[in-house]
Amino acid sequence: MTEHFDHIIVGAGLSGIGAAVHLGKGFPERSYVVLESRHTLGGTWDLFRYPGVRSDSDMYTLGYRFKPWTGRKAIADGADIRAYIEEAATENGVLDHIRYNSKVVRAEWSSVDERWTVNIEHTDTGETSQLTCSFLMSTSGYYRYDEGFTPDFAGLSDFKGQIVHPQHWPEDLDFAGKRAVVIGSGATAVTLIPNLAKEAAHVTMLQRSPTYIISQPTTDPIAEQLIKRLPSRYASKAVRGRYLAISIGFYEFCRRRPNEARLLLRKLLERQLPDDVDFDTHFKPKYDPWDQRLCLVPSGDLFKALRKHTVDIVTDHIDTFTETGIRLQSGKEIDADIVVTATGLNLHVFGGVQLAVDGKDIDLPSTMAYKGMMLSGIPNFVFVIGYTNASWTLKADLVCEYTVRLLKHMKKNGKTVMVPRRDPNVGEEPFLDFAANYVLRTVDKFPKQGSEAPWKLKMNFFVDRVNLRSGSIHDDVLEFSGPVS
Repeated sequence: MTEHFDHIIVGAGLSGIGAAVHLGKGFPERSYVVLESRHTLGGTWDLFRYPGVRSDSDMYTLGYRFKPWTGRKAIADGADIRAYIEEAATENGVLDHIRYNSKVVRAEWSSVDERWTVNIEHTDTGETSQLTCSFLMSTSGYYRYDEGFTPDFAGLSDFKGQIVHPQHWPEDLDFAGKRAVVIGSGATAVTLIPNLAKEAAHVTMLQRSPTYIISQPTTDPIAEQLIKRLPSRYASKAVRGRYLAISIGFYEFCRRRPNEARLLLRKLLERQLPDDVDFDTHFKPKYDPWDQRLCLVPSGDLFKALRKHTVDIVTDHIDTFTETGIRLQSGKEIDADIVVTATGLNLHVFGGVQLAVDGKDIDLPSTMAYKGMMLSGIPNFVFVIGYTNASWTLKADLVCEYTVRLLKHMKKNGKTVMVPRRDPNVGEEPFLDFAANYVLRTVDKFPKQGSEAPWKLKMNFFVDRVNLRSGSIHDDVLEFSGPVS
């Protein structure tokens, strides 16, 4: 017989481990399993192994609410984050519930049976299997783990050096004493470049257009003192609250007063640049602050490398790769031994799982997201997609808390199925209202969000905290039913 669970969680990354802890604490009597396509937990924080990989959010808000971050670094390394996730899983008994090398390829809901049938491909053996569950949670994020995005550069095959995408960094890559070019201006590029510069002969940051960049100290003396002097319960709330107020407050300032924000960001950056680096050419984006995510530079390491002249920045378009490097549209040529294509991600909704209801495949763009965590017409299904303007885990924790509240409400009232029913009068909007290229390339494959609540996707933790943590479960959208007789 097919093995059945009360809950199946897809993905054993930061969100999946958090979901398992919430469900385990909320319903210790219920069964659950976490299905992970890779050989280990950690998700993003295990997959990415390039030099210097780190969070671009502070750990006081990227950490779980149920397990406050106590590390000294506010901006943590990838290995530290991975260890933190594993520690959370170990402390809460999650490890025994994880099944690795289990890639979910299809999940079909049966209204007759009131359960999901989940088809699994075992990535280590190629075999397939099935599990069933009463409630399905997708915590696999929204980008492809098996491939990053690399543009179709002319002459790429002519280059005699080594080409590397950060998503698949070779463990034995030797860049000591070599000339490296990093293509890109996003979070990965600004992380990699100062770390490569420690050993490379020279590093060139080659960008098509500038990105807003802000520096932040790696450690926070104020947070350290709060943690040291206050009882742990109050210290974690104080530190977390401080970072929430700063990060979300700055985001709102940028959106409401873009001209003033642009001037402030310029003032903060100009004083860190050497005189021979022109701000307007290399650090003046064409868009407003937070139209795309700001890049965080810990302790100004990128600017220190620029001042040492171990790094330079070139803002131009690529004409073609050559045998020895890259020729730009301006005619300039950059010699390179290694080229790193920090050119972004490929998005993949729910890890590429095909959802179906009663034998009919679901076309995701025809669905609408309810409260940013469920889909219209799809029963007993919740997904986690975090904030683009704040720490991912802030939204993940809220979604999990709401899910526990929802399931307890169903249990109390004798209901076994819930499904959001779409309002045809609500207008459609893109699911991610974000101007990053990796989003624009694939946003048409995502579900829609609505023009008004509860279909409108909030990117404000304080609003979501009220709605998801304490708001009413009942509304005109969520439909409940009891067991099939």
